[in-house]
Amino acid sequence: MKITDSHLWHNLSAEDVLAQLETDLKKGLAAAEIEHRRSVYGSNVLTAKKQQSAIIKFWLQFHQPLIYILLAASLIAALLHEWVDAGVIFGVVLVNAIVGFMQESKALKAIEALARSMTSQATVIRDGDKQRIDSVELVPGDIVNLQSGDKVPADLRLIDCHELQIDESALTGESVPVEKTVDSLTQEVELAERKNMGYSSTLITYGAAVGIVVGTGQQTEVGRISEMIKTAEILATPLTRKIARFSHILLYVILGMAAVTFLVGILRGQSWIDMFMAAVALAVGAIPEGLPAALTITLAIGVARMAKRHAIIRKLPAVETLGSTTVICSDKTGTLTQNQMTVQQIQAGDNLYHVTGTGYEPKGEFTINEKAVDLKTASTLMECLQAGMLCNDSDIRKSEKGWKVEGDPTEGALICAAAKAGLDYDALEKKLPRVDSVPFESQYQYMATLHKSSTQQSCPVYLKGSVESILPRCSTRMDASGQSVSIDTKEIQSQGEQLATQGLRVLAFARTERPAGTKTIDHPDVESGLTFLGLQGMIDPPRQEAIDAVEACHEAGIQVKMITGDHAVTATAIAKKIGLSTEEKPSVVTGKALTEMSDHDLAEQIQETAVFARVSPDQKLRLVKALQSKGHVVAMTGDGVNDAPALRQADIGVAMGKAGTEVAREAGDMILTDDNFASIEAAVEEGRGVFDNLTKFIVWTLPTNLGEGLIILAAVFAGATLPILPVQILWINMSTAILLGMMLAFEPKEKGIMTRPPRGPKMPILTRHLGLRIILVGTLMLIGGFSLFNYERWQGSGESVARTVAVNVFVMVELFYLFNCRSLKGHWLAQGLLSNPWLYIGVTSMIGLQMLFTYVPFMNHLFSSAAIGFMAWVRIIAVALAVHIIVTLEKAFWWKLSNTYKNR
Repeated sequence: MKITDSHLWHNLSAEDVLAQLETDLKKGLAAAEIEHRRSVYGSNVLTAKKQQSAIIKFWLQFHQPLIYILLAASLIAALLHEWVDAGVIFGVVLVNAIVGFMQESKALKAIEALARSMTSQATVIRDGDKQRIDSVELVPGDIVNLQSGDKVPADLRLIDCHELQIDESALTGESVPVEKTVDSLTQEVELAERKNMGYSSTLITYGAAVGIVVGTGQQTEVGRISEMIKTAEILATPLTRKIARFSHILLYVILGMAAVTFLVGILRGQSWIDMFMAAVALAVGAIPEGLPAALTITLAIGVARMAKRHAIIRKLPAVETLGSTTVICSDKTGTLTQNQMTVQQIQAGDNLYHVTGTGYEPKGEFTINEKAVDLKTASTLMECLQAGMLCNDSDIRKSEKGWKVEGDPTEGALICAAAKAGLDYDALEKKLPRVDSVPFESQYQYMATLHKSSTQQSCPVYLKGSVESILPRCSTRMDASGQSVSIDTKEIQSQGEQLATQGLRVLAFARTERPAGTKTIDHPDVESGLTFLGLQGMIDPPRQEAIDAVEACHEAGIQVKMITGDHAVTATAIAKKIGLSTEEKPSVVTGKALTEMSDHDLAEQIQETAVFARVSPDQKLRLVKALQSKGHVVAMTGDGVNDAPALRQADIGVAMGKAGTEVAREAGDMILTDDNFASIEAAVEEGRGVFDNLTKFIVWTLPTNLGEGLIILAAVFAGATLPILPVQILWINMSTAILLGMMLAFEPKEKGIMTRPPRGPKMPILTRHLGLRIILVGTLMLIGGFSLFNYERWQGSGESVARTVAVNVFVMVELFYLFNCRSLKGHWLAQGLLSNPWLYIGVTSMIGLQMLFTYVPFMNHLFSSAAIGFMAWVRIIAVALAVHIIVTLEKAFWWKLSNTYKNR
């Protein structure tokens, strides 16, 4: 047996395929041959990506520059027998790693549960018997029987078809089920046009067929895409890149300050051991120990909020990445649209009717020029709708999850439209029971049904099909009053073309009469003499929430681009409906045009184009890379196998968990459990809020680290006693980070967060303005702490009392400054006095803890602190209040300055 190139099976005849795969159409494969082929080609599963062990995943939580700094500080403290310092620092690192590991493990378990639900079986012929087996057991050469509702279990060359239609949207993006044939095709035919093939992961919506397995596992088109996924580059997120860059800068600053401290002390003739301890104190003070924990907790809070909004975040930084997004590339079918065909316009008689309502729920109205239609007088419309309901082999039913179609989505749309007009299928079937039918066949492009009537002297026959197949058979048409009049075929063709230009799939309807008692009909019976009833135009409509989400993204300065495998006309129509472009006719680039573009031309073209149609999986991947080459942070949404490589390549891949494929979910960074595109806009908003809160924490915590470093440096330069000891620095950093700084993670999103443009991908975490504020507050902490320390010493207080005052200066300045940081630009009250109750819980707890630090003997012994008097507290509060007022005035100055600049 010889397995040919997977791209050539459609080019071979059915007989050649059977001969090449050495199998028999009636008997199938023998048991021994099945085992042999399985040993050669393996099981019909995709090769699982080797997963990292739990230990490796846990160790990777430590693979961050800031964590390296903290581990080094912990090690140095341990070598100096500062066990409390070493234990506290390492405890922070450990908690950070545990939280990150647990979050990733939780997300992976959710994904595995989704994957387990994706199982299928197949009906095969083996040893001459029909068997039902798990699809994983299929091998090349197996003969598979398919029927409506089945999932195609492997790549098949179709041998025999009976009215077969397959929904290939998961693979190609084609929104309408594809009608299949068995005839061989030319080699050049694209994947979406290979009508004699059935591909793994697609769904049979109508008819039945027999196919021969030509590809399993990695040899399928799905397998080929999974290999493409492996080649896609996994990019660092904007947050991880910025934190890494920030951490390296911080590392150099800390090492530089520590080196200066050591050298200055040595040059002043002080003991190198004392200077080494001073350098360590400075390093410990300058390291923001709470930052990794704050990063993890803030992101985890974002993850929790997103979980409530039907999103599973696989990795914590994915939340913030969406906040950095500049372009969202979205698949069309099932993502921007409902994946439910809906009749929207009907041309019947002399009128064009508009039909409201979407999906398969039979609720809606019929209007002309936005005015409701009296259906009692619209006899031709009702006859056209009746034809669509009776000339039909499908059904729509209500389930716990809503209305669903059983059968062909197009036929489901016709039934729904008729039901909106008050027609009931059971009542119609009772009134006009079906006697016979001419099933739909590709070469005829129509379906006909014969009905028995107890109230008429003849039997009505209804037809539905393409305009090209129905119109030539008609000699008259039904006018608005229900009378038969002469027909103008050119006018009807023009009407059909007008509907088609709007992206609607158009079906024509007609009727004729057969003598009473007629039992059968065939093609000659409907060859001519029909009365034309009308046209029904349908489309897979956009989600209303998607329209709102696209508008919100545009307001936020985020581009939205549709990348689909569907037809250009359909894609353009949907793009116009959801507001992707303000142009009357949005420009569209097809996959064929993409193949002729160089990478440079594509990178330029993609900036101006919002719609890409008839695009293959490798072209989706290329489009994402083109956007990234222009500096964009790209989010890619999708649900199909064909979306997976692009999901993997994108800065953040957003997969649909409800209707999406397993491959797409595995490739995504975030999974939407409700398949709602509107959740993308919510995630962008949440991501921006997360980054805001992280920035607030950094702007709040760094002045303390700077002030602590400066106060140690000032003491060394002055040859004075250290105002704060290393263990006291750790107390300040850890207690305030947990009880004060962490409360910023619960800050509500600021007003107007979705009206400002995205942050530039290269923009640092801290702007120059925020950097100057950190220097200002750090310097004020140095002045306040150093001054009050020396004042207490001048008053005759001991070192423990003076140091306790200095520690409380830092803590109280941080407490008052915390309110300034609730908003980085505006007044903190703009956030709402009580909008973050956690803030007041943290402040109250911090004050209580400082009382313990200052007055409890055990704490005095552990941290070398001492009780201080009332007037010392007055001076401490005065310094803290002064810093708060200065920062408030500084923000007001910058706000006025920026507005003055904007108005010029």
